[in-house]
Amino acid sequence: MYELSAKNDRLKEDGRYELISGHRRKKACEIAGLETLKCEVKELTRDEAIIVMVESNLQRSTILPSEKAFAYKMRLEVMNRQGQRRDLTSSPVGTKLRSDAELAEKVGESRNQIQRYIRLTELVPEILQMVDERQIAFRPAVEISYLSDEQQYSLLEAMQYNDATPSLAQAIKMKKFMQDGKLTDEVIQSIMQEEKPNQREKPAFRDERITKLIPKSVPRGRESDFVVKALEFYNRYLQRNKDRER
Repeated sequence: MYELSAKNDRLKEDGRYELISGHRRKKACEIAGLETLKCEVKELTRDEAIIVMVESNLQRSTILPSEKAFAYKMRLEVMNRQGQRRDLTSSPVGTKLRSDAELAEKVGESRNQIQRYIRLTELVPEILQMVDERQIAFRPAVEISYLSDEQQYSLLEAMQYNDATPSLAQAIKMKKFMQDGKLTDEVIQSIMQEEKPNQREKPAFRDERITKLIPKSVPRGRESDFVVKALEFYNRYLQRNKDRER
């Protein structure tokens, strides 16, 4: 028999209690039909509660990139609101840059990596979900985060149309066009239609009898769809002829 560790609550200013950590344990108890769960009530300010919540989440064995991104962002915001103090009890240390370095030391990541994670919070929800699902690699996602929401949604449409996600080189190229004020929907589509080195080695069909019959206007990655539709059309033709012969 296992004992669930206690969850943490705090008494809010309005007299109600707020769950800080242990949300998953609470849900597990509800599913198991348990009516009570041991918890510990602590006197914490809102910023102190955020620190406890973030550090609790970061201790999980599995954490999504989006979860880590928002956790790092919230933690740094709290550190900066604390008057650029080292923690809740010690003396001031100076700048926001020092806060980055302190957090980096605490979580075992470089300052640059922490800032990259925080950049993910600028992604639109649909693209951020693709990062969590490993459909888009981390570094290209960081570069994409610099695009406006409108540009990101244009990119999302281009990814869906071309059935492809941007490489790091393509993401950097889009960011450069954006910085120059030249990133239009047409430019995004053009970049996403570029042939990647690993794509050249993997044609949709190896049989030249098939590839020579596929129009050049068919987008890369859509060749199979074209062939399937052609076969469906041909099968309907054969069926009509068979029906006439009866």
